[in-house]
Amino acid sequence: MSAVADEIIRIGSKIPIWTFEGNLGAGKTTLIKILAKKLGIIDPISSPTFSYVNEYDHKIFHFDCYRLQSVEEALDFGLEEYLDSGKMCWVEWPQIIESIIPLPKLEIVIEHAQNFSRNISVKTIN
Repeated sequence: MSAVADEIIRIGSKIPIWTFEGNLGAGKTTLIKILAKKLGIIDPISSPTFSYVNEYDHKIFHFDCYRLQSVEEALDFGLEEYLDSGKMCWVEWPQIIESIIPLPKLEIVIEHAQNFSRNISVKTIN
């Protein structure tokens, strides 16, 4: 996944918002850990499932929207302010908040494939 992470960083270098989609166990958080390490982040990386957001080295906000029930719930904890901060924002499970994610964004989709491998697609959405 290291080479994939290098390519994602190259493609997304000018895009502050990256979304990560995939089933449970697809490898979203694993990929995020690799990306963070390559970007020099030294803070421990973990999925913010219960807190909704983690901040790493005052550079990256990492969101896990899996438990959100509505856009209103996201607005209540200030998600829009984070997304508009100009800092890099990585969003796992973005589907419920798509309507408030500003463009451009980098969309990363991870799918299980045969033999424990993964298919990863990366797309810029303007």
